[in-house]
Amino acid sequence: MIAPVSVVIPTLNAADALGPCLGALGEALFDGVIHEVILADGGSSDGIEDIADQIGAKLIQAPRGRGSQLDAGANAASAPWLLFLHADTVLEADWGAAVLAHIADHPDRAGWFRLAFDVDHGAARLVAGWANLRSRLLGLPYGDQGLLVPRVLLDKVGGVPEIPLMEDVALARRLSGRLRPLSARAVTSAAKYEQQGWFRRGARNLGTLVRYFAGVSPEKLARRYYRS
Repeated sequence: MIAPVSVVIPTLNAADALGPCLGALGEALFDGVIHEVILADGGSSDGIEDIADQIGAKLIQAPRGRGSQLDAGANAASAPWLLFLHADTVLEADWGAAVLAHIADHPDRAGWFRLAFDVDHGAARLVAGWANLRSRLLGLPYGDQGLLVPRVLLDKVGGVPEIPLMEDVALARRLSGRLRPLSARAVTSAAKYEQQGWFRRGARNLGTLVRYFAGVSPEKLARRYYRS
């Protein structure tokens, strides 16, 4: 019987960050949870091919942008469930058991992990707490929380939106009413928050979300987001 989950990781010069992310997949691979790991690359120049060869991952090339890369990775996957995961996110131990429990109990629903950061102080806990509250109350998990979704449901809602920014929010909106929390955590890098300031980074993310809901195009949002 095929293992149930294809893991799809979008990459763009992410070789230095991938080690912990990939290492956290080992136990679930051993336990028969993971069928394959797909690196959906957007044009890296950091030797991503060597990493894919070393770990036995499937490497595919896609137009740059998380939406396009995730969509290409999903189209290349062959397992009945997809786990979209960022390269700098590390799933905590026993996440595979949480995934199997979700698959058994909620076969028609998508699932997201509770967010935590790889630093432990008040600002990090506050931002993570808001993210988890937003996910529960508004049904809007972000990509750094990971997203587990059955292939049938993903196809039913039209796949991953091929947009340059806010693809995670757009997909969550497509999945509205069919999202549940998983009983495990995703630990993501706090590097950008530490560099830019927790308040500044959080305000920037919230402002981008508000502008997106107000109808500003993802293309325009992406230009401003990456320029700053």
